[in-house]
Amino acid sequence: MSRLARAATCGLAALTLLLAGCGGSTSDAASPTCPDGRIRFGVEPYEDPARLTPAYQVLADALSQRLACPVDLQVVEDYSAEVLAMQNGRLDVAQFGPLGYVFASERAHAEPVASFADASGALSTYTAGIWVPASSPITDIAGLRGRSLALSSAGSTSGDALPRKALADAGIAESDVRIDYAGGHPEALLALVNGTVDAAEINSQQLRSATDAGTFDAAGFRQIWTSEPIPNDPITVRGDLDPAVKAAVRDALLGLTPEQVAQVGALLDVSPPGPLVPVDRATYQPLFDLASTLGLTEEDV
Repeated sequence: MSRLARAATCGLAALTLLLAGCGGSTSDAASPTCPDGRIRFGVEPYEDPARLTPAYQVLADALSQRLACPVDLQVVEDYSAEVLAMQNGRLDVAQFGPLGYVFASERAHAEPVASFADASGALSTYTAGIWVPASSPITDIAGLRGRSLALSSAGSTSGDALPRKALADAGIAESDVRIDYAGGHPEALLALVNGTVDAAEINSQQLRSATDAGTFDAAGFRQIWTSEPIPNDPITVRGDLDPAVKAAVRDALLGLTPEQVAQVGALLDVSPPGPLVPVDRATYQPLFDLASTLGLTEEDV
């Protein structure tokens, strides 16, 4: 899957994830639920950081207030960097893509605590999709044989694993398709719009985002495949955090109002948003099954 230009980020660290304090409250750093005087919150780069950073800063500031602890926000370089950062103790809280969480649970013992709900309070979902130009002769997955397909980046749930499984389910060897990892969801969509590939993955979140931004007109394209619904991204805590800190973060996240998560919800195609809702490992069991089916390991992220 994805993701990109750093200047707009708040002290953004690349693979080294050097930390810069860019969030929230200056409350009592001695609080038992404020380890090291701050909470370090990482976000996967599923969208341009220039869009992610201001939306997540609203959420981070609200979390900081509820925890009485500064929250340092980081939009990471890529999925593998986020997993490695939590494994090395450089992140306390992190939002992963569903498949990224599978590997973070194995390497960093990440524990999911909350995800994004719709206005009725139901856990939100999204879908993976493959699109072609409206004039294309390709009508289904089988038509991709011998064609070029833009995927997001390695380790992406909707931009890598699920489209590859769709190829396998259709009996198409990956070697029979010219797969191009574009570097992110926006980049994969742009490759299709610019006509540099025959087909591209566009998930429902990117579809909404690009349509709203006026960078994609669905009337000129056609969707030839869509996945089953995928539970939205989990926000996780590092497994070796003090239990009191884990509980405090979980309670603070679940106590945020819909207004405090609305900007992030819009990026995740959750509109109107509800509050965050509890999730656990069982919520994402289909993604563990997917990784097993495809034979994926942490080396694939």
